[in-house]
Amino acid sequence: MTKHNDSKTYLEKKSFFKQLLTIYGRKPVLEALQNTSIPCFRLHLASSNKPSKIVKDIEQLAREREIEIAYHDRQALSRISKNGKQDQGVCLDVSCPNHQHYDDFLKQINTGSNKKTIRLLALDRITNPQNLGMIIRSSCAGNIDGLLIAEKGSAKLDSLVIKASTGTLFKAPILHCDSLTKSLDICRKQGAVVVGLSSYAEKTLKGFNEPDFVIYILGNETEGMSKEIEQSCDNLIKIPMNNQVESLNVAVTASLLAFRNLL
Repeated sequence: MTKHNDSKTYLEKKSFFKQLLTIYGRKPVLEALQNTSIPCFRLHLASSNKPSKIVKDIEQLAREREIEIAYHDRQALSRISKNGKQDQGVCLDVSCPNHQHYDDFLKQINTGSNKKTIRLLALDRITNPQNLGMIIRSSCAGNIDGLLIAEKGSAKLDSLVIKASTGTLFKAPILHCDSLTKSLDICRKQGAVVVGLSSYAEKTLKGFNEPDFVIYILGNETEGMSKEIEQSCDNLIKIPMNNQVESLNVAVTASLLAFRNLL
């Protein structure tokens, strides 16, 4: 019984920390603390920070909101922020309730979700923070149940992405995975149909009969989908272009997908 409880506690703790997003930099942290709608878990400060008004304001806001403050040496803080050159001695753990591992999302589907259709966007090496932020914003605003992002290969969820998403990153349905290829295979076993966006496809978005569980793949800004990801797709579709325009910005494509069934 104790072993079961320990295991359950571990999984709950793991799930909780998966929902935490660590942001860094004095201005982004200050802005997050000023926005009381953003739940913050822990403030991390370098013990070597020199006295300054903005650091003082950050500490004061954290105390007023009863947020735990932890002090670290520079090396330890760099490990937490994962960007010692730009963290400015400050980072903040923000709670994002809609961020989770894709495994947990699949478990929710299999345990009695009443939703008839599931629509996901999967990002294959989207490296521009501006594009990623705008994709997140469209996903949050539109009819998208999850945005599947691999831990490596995509732009980091940092202050640039937060700004481009206009703050929607904190509440967007982000699904983390270690490997996009592996996660797509597992989702397919759960009934998902994987659909890649390609200018070379014969089928169009308008003519595509959307299945109950669909994952749309958006490829890299310059190279498109990788060969490995493209080969794993069940279908390829395109958005028709006029006036010999070759393609749309990937964030615009994401918006068309997100709002396809809402307009």
